[in-house]
Amino acid sequence: MTPTLVRHHRYADSSAPVDAGTRARDWAEIQERMLAPLYEAVYQRLEVGAGTRMLSLGCGSGLALLIAASRGARVTGVDTDRERLALARERLASDTGREAGPGSVDHRARLLDSVPAAAPDGEAPYNLLTAFQPIGCAAGDSEGLAPALASAVPLAVRGATVVLAGWGPPERCATAPVLRVAARLTESTRAPRSGSGWRPTLRDDLEEVAARAGLKPDGSGRVSCPFGYADVDSAVRGLLSTGLFDAAVRATDRTQVEKEVAEALHPHLRPDGTVWMPNVFRYLVCVT
Repeated sequence: MTPTLVRHHRYADSSAPVDAGTRARDWAEIQERMLAPLYEAVYQRLEVGAGTRMLSLGCGSGLALLIAASRGARVTGVDTDRERLALARERLASDTGREAGPGSVDHRARLLDSVPAAAPDGEAPYNLLTAFQPIGCAAGDSEGLAPALASAVPLAVRGATVVLAGWGPPERCATAPVLRVAARLTESTRAPRSGSGWRPTLRDDLEEVAARAGLKPDGSGRVSCPFGYADVDSAVRGLLSTGLFDAAVRATDRTQVEKEVAEALHPHLRPDGTVWMPNVFRYLVCVT
């Protein structure tokens, strides 16, 4: 799948803070679609359809929900980023054409800022839980996942499927050297949060999360998810919208981070001005 991207311009003043709404829209319009092949591969493998009742943790701006809903699934999305959640609500409402009430869109979807206390009234428990936000890239990036799973698993039927996602091996991810910029800039200042920078992906990252959550692994897969951008400026904006460079921005400033990320992207710049970075992501299928 080749992402089709809208060309973006740089911020008018690169020294000014980027508001949360702009950052969330950068994620939705530029970066989120890079993981669409992962969503599609998982849904095809699990035969997601009309019988699926899915709870998605860290649903972002709703692309994975939209794809599942288009296959007939009933979906619930949870994300603590209010701006991304607002975009998900807008996206799903536009697709279905009508909202069913506060926190929900149509009869197929509802969007929440925390794990619900129960499945929707009158509906059976969830039979698919997903956590598509990839782990295994930044130190400690899985810490919040096990507690979220602990809250979500009781809402699912016994034997429900749980899908976790992570970055593939660094040698299979062209974006890995670009992500190292975050660690280098953060560690160079000896900032208190230097441990939040990039780290090499470990083979058993997903299995360790599954074990902590009491889940039983039941298969895995790898999916090619190339990061393709219309130009370098779009690539910088998309990558910074992930949050992986936040510690580096705090340790230095956004202007420096943007400059060094752009420089790190040069090996991936094609003659037509586009940026292309092949990556492999891994997913783990578990059962409750």
